[in-house]
Amino acid sequence: MTVIATESLSKRYPRVTALDRLSVDITPGVTGLVGANGAGKSTLIKILLGLSPATEGSARVLGLDVATEGSAIRERVGYMPEHDCLPPDVSATEFVVHMARMSGLPPSAARERTADTLRHVGLYEERYRPIGGYSTGMKQRVKLAQALVHDPRLVLLDEPTNGLDPVGRDEMLGLIRRVHTDFGISVLVTSHLLGELERTCDHVVVIDGGKLLRSSSTKDFTQATAALAVEVTDHEDRLLELLTAAGLTVRREGMSLLVQAAEDKDGSGPGAYDAVRDAVVELGVGLIRMEQRRHRIAEIFRSDDTTGGPGAGPGTTPGPAAGPGAAPDDPREPQKEGVSR
Repeated sequence: MTVIATESLSKRYPRVTALDRLSVDITPGVTGLVGANGAGKSTLIKILLGLSPATEGSARVLGLDVATEGSAIRERVGYMPEHDCLPPDVSATEFVVHMARMSGLPPSAARERTADTLRHVGLYEERYRPIGGYSTGMKQRVKLAQALVHDPRLVLLDEPTNGLDPVGRDEMLGLIRRVHTDFGISVLVTSHLLGELERTCDHVVVIDGGKLLRSSSTKDFTQATAALAVEVTDHEDRLLELLTAAGLTVRREGMSLLVQAAEDKDGSGPGAYDAVRDAVVELGVGLIRMEQRRHRIAEIFRSDDTTGGPGAGPGTTPGPAAGPGAAPDDPREPQKEGVSR
């Protein structure tokens, strides 16, 4: 079954094309939607909610047509917007109860659901304070709570970690994951921070300039490679020399050495492991890690990809997520940050 399905979906403005014949199926679970500014993420969410009409093509959310059943979709879907849109002079409880009532819950059920939801997002003790006095992280939790309070089958989260520090991002990502694992609610989350999607999502959809670049499971994106990643405490240059002399192909990548057996390009073979072990013992250095290197989602955006990353293939030239000609998500909205590399 699919929770979201689009077929040749396009959205054109007078001077730009925000979505260009986008066809994708999204199944239940936690799905990441990634792309730089101008990729079309926000435009797609507005169309899926029935708030903006498509120029051509079709889309269905939970089996409902976005063109004719927008109200029914919004009853069943929660939405967490990117921008700060919270009233500063009311409490989290008042706001979330109001949103629950707007979604059709009766007063008693709205109050009960609000208490449960604020407890889930970690705001139960602060629920009666005015939102204007909240930190950025607390405001993001309020936005998540209002998206969940009416018990939707699907939530759309637009850049939920924007403005958060590393600890706040980790906590928000944990909450997002639990939305699915604890409550069975499917999640579509947009982000320009690729590492967040690797850690959180079951499936990743990459769009670039309004077009589908790739859609596959996170496991496929981060599949193991033939290279062996080796990191030691000292003498990296000397280790590189010893491994090269042993017949291995070695190159640097950040703090690590990537090791491949020269004869068969299979760095995972016993010979490569043994050579690394012997060289480390000979040098008397500490071995921090030795493991098969995994592709990272970021590689699909690298134009200088020399590793044959997951985005590379016959007839495929990985490039940047958005170039100078990319369309903005909405010509009337300010631009967001680009993809982190």
